[in-house]
Amino acid sequence: MEKITEYLIKSTVSASEVKAWEETVMLPTYGIGKEEKNPIFLEKRVYQGSSGSVYPYPVIEKICDEKHDAPYKAVFIENEYIKVMILPELGGRIQMAYDKVKKRHFVYYNQVIKPALVGLTGPWISGGIEFNWPQHHRPSTYLPTDCRIERHEDGSVTVWCSEVERMFRTKGMAGFTLYPGKAYIEIRAKVYNRTPFPQTFLWWANPAVSVGDDYYSVFPPDVNAVFDHGKRAVSSFPIATGTYYKWDYSAGVDISRYKNIPVPTSYMAVNSKYDFVGGYDEREKAGLLHVADHHVNTGKKQWTWGCGDFGQAWDRNLTDEDGPYIELMTGMYCDNQPDFTWLQPYEEKSWVQYFMPYHDAGMVKNATKDAVVNIEPIEGGRMRIILYTTSAYDNARIILSSASSVYLDEKVSVSPLKSYTAIVDCKGETLSNLDLKVTDAHGHILVAYKADKPEIKPVPDPARAAKAPKEISSMEQLFLTGQHLEQYRHATYSPMDYYMEALSREESDIRCNNAVGLLLMRKGKFAEALPYFERAVKTQTERNPNPYDGEPLYNMGWCKKMLGDNDGAYDAFFKSTWNAAWQDAGYMGLAQIDTLRGNLAQALEHIDKSLIRNWHNHRARQLKVSILRHLEHTDEAMALAEDSVKIDSFNAGCIYEMYTIQTEKGDTKSAEKSRQLLEMLIGKSVHTCMEYALDYAAAGLYAEATQLLEMFEVKGNETYPMVYYTLAYLASCQGNSEKAVELCEKAEKMSPDYCFPNRIEEVLILQNAIKMNPRGAKAPYYLGNFWYYARQYKEAVECWELSVSIDDTFPTVLRNLALAYYNKQGDASKAKDAIEKAYALDTTDARILMELDQLYKKLHVSHSDRLKFLESHAQEVEKRDDLCIERITLYNQLGETDKALSLINGRHYHPWEGGEGKVTGQFLICITELARKAMAEGRYADALELLKKTEHYPVNLGEGKLATAEENDVHYLMGCAYEGLGQNDEAEAYFTKATCGAEEPAIAFFYNDQQPDKIFYQGLAWRKLGNEAKARGRFYKLIQHGQQHLFDNVKIDYFAVSLPDLLIWEDDLNIRNAVHCNFVMALGHLGLGEKEKAAEFFKKVLELDNNHQGAMIHLKFCK
Repeated sequence: MEKITEYLIKSTVSASEVKAWEETVMLPTYGIGKEEKNPIFLEKRVYQGSSGSVYPYPVIEKICDEKHDAPYKAVFIENEYIKVMILPELGGRIQMAYDKVKKRHFVYYNQVIKPALVGLTGPWISGGIEFNWPQHHRPSTYLPTDCRIERHEDGSVTVWCSEVERMFRTKGMAGFTLYPGKAYIEIRAKVYNRTPFPQTFLWWANPAVSVGDDYYSVFPPDVNAVFDHGKRAVSSFPIATGTYYKWDYSAGVDISRYKNIPVPTSYMAVNSKYDFVGGYDEREKAGLLHVADHHVNTGKKQWTWGCGDFGQAWDRNLTDEDGPYIELMTGMYCDNQPDFTWLQPYEEKSWVQYFMPYHDAGMVKNATKDAVVNIEPIEGGRMRIILYTTSAYDNARIILSSASSVYLDEKVSVSPLKSYTAIVDCKGETLSNLDLKVTDAHGHILVAYKADKPEIKPVPDPARAAKAPKEISSMEQLFLTGQHLEQYRHATYSPMDYYMEALSREESDIRCNNAVGLLLMRKGKFAEALPYFERAVKTQTERNPNPYDGEPLYNMGWCKKMLGDNDGAYDAFFKSTWNAAWQDAGYMGLAQIDTLRGNLAQALEHIDKSLIRNWHNHRARQLKVSILRHLEHTDEAMALAEDSVKIDSFNAGCIYEMYTIQTEKGDTKSAEKSRQLLEMLIGKSVHTCMEYALDYAAAGLYAEATQLLEMFEVKGNETYPMVYYTLAYLASCQGNSEKAVELCEKAEKMSPDYCFPNRIEEVLILQNAIKMNPRGAKAPYYLGNFWYYARQYKEAVECWELSVSIDDTFPTVLRNLALAYYNKQGDASKAKDAIEKAYALDTTDARILMELDQLYKKLHVSHSDRLKFLESHAQEVEKRDDLCIERITLYNQLGETDKALSLINGRHYHPWEGGEGKVTGQFLICITELARKAMAEGRYADALELLKKTEHYPVNLGEGKLATAEENDVHYLMGCAYEGLGQNDEAEAYFTKATCGAEEPAIAFFYNDQQPDKIFYQGLAWRKLGNEAKARGRFYKLIQHGQQHLFDNVKIDYFAVSLPDLLIWEDDLNIRNAVHCNFVMALGHLGLGEKEKAAEFFKKVLELDNNHQGAMIHLKFCK
């Protein structure tokens, strides 16, 4: 145990009270690299089944190998039963949850901060409870949150963590509360859509628990089946009887137990009427439960790395000594990953969830926040009942009865310190005929349970992939498919394709016109969006002027507002309010324009109507306070601001209003207090500060927006450039062109690192900057970043080319152009020129070096030239694992296997989750090639010694071997080595092993897919065993597969969960398929002894991809 851990778990509370405090703790920490200064777009990255795009966040791609003590701001909250440590600086996670009764961590406590490349933007740590939103894994999981402590009259204390995330501009808050005398953590969560457009989100609380052979997950008793990600696969539960995650459970295996799952596996409950999920350790007689209303908490999930070698490697990557864990995840408003829920404009969703330790009760049958109960049949017609409660109850009453008899009616004293167990003679009555009820001394039910009648429940079918737009006959299904893709942020299918297909058939379709307009407006294409909204409204009002749905009118209003047509926007907003569903957002839009026009009395009337429809519209509350202040209704304004801060203590707009009112009143002491609070909330987060400034700008309150930005302006050239561009825009809006030009010129001088605009207002802001300062090179660069992120590639290229025409010395804009030239224009020559210039301008940028080398790889630059190039930049190569692996690969391709192996052994690697197999693949090539060489020289013992090194990968590779790994080639070679040593029994055993595995070839996209050469080695092994018929059968299968699929049109799997490739330069999947088909045909012909034909196909492979190592290795056998 680390010394700091002994200190952290030390009890400071023994009475029935709650203490909360903040202190700096020193935690053993493995560091991370710097954020990547170049924008990372990753449009086609698949992550957890949805889009893995990270923009506007920077990524971090380096994990350090050295451990040191690092300071963290920690917030502690403790009562007599539980001690909790929260780390606001690491995403506001619960890092430690300690059960003082059992003296154990009821949530996995990782004593070191040891990140691995698992998160959406890179670093992620195991342990504690992570809160994943607005998608999984949380983009800001390694970033700071705002935090404050709130004390309540009943003695309870809440620690609040909050942030405004950058991707979708939504706000999330979690309040962690302990009560005196209660052995649970209550979490009150709120998610608020700050934007005027619908957004989607998921929320998965992600507790880890320490596991071993005695640990099992506790799912409700009505869960009979579980789904994989995206519901792409399904298994019965808890006894799995088929193949799941490529592992054979056909013997009937209990997959609730950690020890029975050897491979990385997710499963999510299909449905349940119960409110709990958890896990239990039989050895320690203790576990963890989560409780929340199942109408909201539909998601109940277990994730494990698997108990095999692969999982153990990931455990080593993530902790030093705390061993394996699983995640028992709980989804609010979602039941799967991905599964996203809509947030309407300005909507807040909130809920309550509980995490608690529990003791003795094992496989729980039902649980509430107050009590946990298990009842299970034992021999002799008896039942064992176990009750655990989360607070002390005297005279709790336990009743077990059937329709005709009462078997138990007892009053007991129970508490978190003392559970209750009884053996009850039920005269052989079946469990489903029994009712179990527990009440407190006043007769209030604490928990109850009645088992369902035994029945065979159907296992649901897995989900089906979306059809191509042309294959869908129904307009309804075209719209719903597009909406689903939009809602679930699908990585590789575009909702626009479905909407446009519908409009090609019925130009006036209301929903599809509205959807296209909204998609375009989100992308900043306001002028292009407007005709779609106008067409939708025209269709709606064709027969009457009063449509049922006001959404197209509302969206048309926003579009016109962004185009500067406030009169047209006002009319559209007003008409949208005729529909009750849009009064909240519609009246908000009207109030903003009223305020901009100076019609404050009317603005007040309209904002009141908006708040009647949505009392928790926090932006509307701030706007009303501003209106009241301008009307000089100061006391009323102050009262509303204070009330608003009680609802959301992180409402920086209302705190700024309080500061302004206090300053105007001359109350300097209160004003300074508000200013300090404001600085705590937004002074260190320029992006949050900009959000609140833009709130003011949207209502024409340009002076307030300006002052808010100027309050926290960083001096020197480190100010975020968009601050000055925004100030310039605000100056332009107030008619001060001279000031606007001055600010635009100032923005140009700021560091461009990490400036990745993504707000639609920033389109107008940057267009204004280009207009005000046409000789500025940075504004078009930043706008190009927005356009590329929004997939408006033509506009992106135009902006970046404009930037280069003004200043061609900025590397990143040239690098960005290279991406666009290759990926969007198909111009490899221009791409090569641009990225070579970019790297020449900054040869210390290892990311651009990696991208340049990857382009050379695409362009079939010779291996020797690429290696020479990388070796000439060896210092930069050493900064990145992927570059080191490319250098190793090149040595292997050039036949310098010993050098490659030496390089592999000389570094510790940190794989990305889902991107495994890169360095281990090169390790296996080194070993098998050296073994072949040894056997060719008659050194069979040396070959065998080498091949045995593949049984467990070296620890420095950072990866373990999957239990499903098919190693037909290694087993075949081991058989040959034993054969050479005259050990025929061992040889036969390994040849037999080499015949096992899938017999049907398939293209390999993922690290755990079978490589096609494995079937070739199956054939060779059958030949060694004397079964030529089976050998030839394998070879012909390879040939037939290649012939059958050579001309396929290949697409990425609709249900892909993780896709580590295709991240930089576009890959032609049809060429990739042709490579695969020619390769398997070559192997087939080689197996049949048709060496000339085989060589012909191998050469075709290498013409298409000169880096194909399988073809290079096997071509040598054709001589």
